[in-house]
Amino acid sequence: MSEILMLSDVRLSFPNLIEAQKNQTNDGKFRLSYNAEFIMPPDHKGFEQFMARVGELAADKWKDHAQSVLKIISQDRKLRCYGKGEEKVNQKTFQVYSGYEGGVYITAGCTTISDSQDAMAKRPQMIQADGSPVDPMNTMAYQQVARKLYGGCRVNAAVKPWAQENKHGRGIRCDLVAIQFLRDDEAFGEGSVDVSEFFGAVKTDAAPKSEETGVMPPFLS
Repeated sequence: MSEILMLSDVRLSFPNLIEAQKNQTNDGKFRLSYNAEFIMPPDHKGFEQFMARVGELAADKWKDHAQSVLKIISQDRKLRCYGKGEEKVNQKTFQVYSGYEGGVYITAGCTTISDSQDAMAKRPQMIQADGSPVDPMNTMAYQQVARKLYGGCRVNAAVKPWAQENKHGRGIRCDLVAIQFLRDDEAFGEGSVDVSEFFGAVKTDAAPKSEETGVMPPFLS
């Protein structure tokens, strides 16, 4: 099985793709990350391939202990990048987030660890409608495409799961390699609220002139 997997026609959620998220680690370095979640039905072909790849990674990394390690990982959402939609609960309303119920999800991202929060963070590839990638060094073009990706829209995504084994512990993580807008769908969240009834027309009188000079008065210093 290829290291990179395709998630075709999945819903995008919690996208952080325009600007990198910046967090300072315990050792004073900065963690810069572009990330997103992808929601799909449990029988989605991409998810089935993803879970099969997780099993391969675990067997390769932890050998005879693979099943025991995966059991521990499955019991702690912080140790894995995938799960059932019902796990995604709003901590304020205690309701499952819109779009997650009955589905499964994969969280993927690009992370850069640097001594500076202004460092150039690694970005996932943005794929245009014609299949060509946007130059990641062209920030304006990259962000223009990224702004089209909203929570709830349909996308295609290339991801790469990997097994974590380091000082931070064991886990299953996933890199976001590339993403492509597929089509519109109902946006997550409440959407825009129409408050136009509270406003009236703005009077557009010309600004007053100074009686002495006939010129515009200066701004107050």
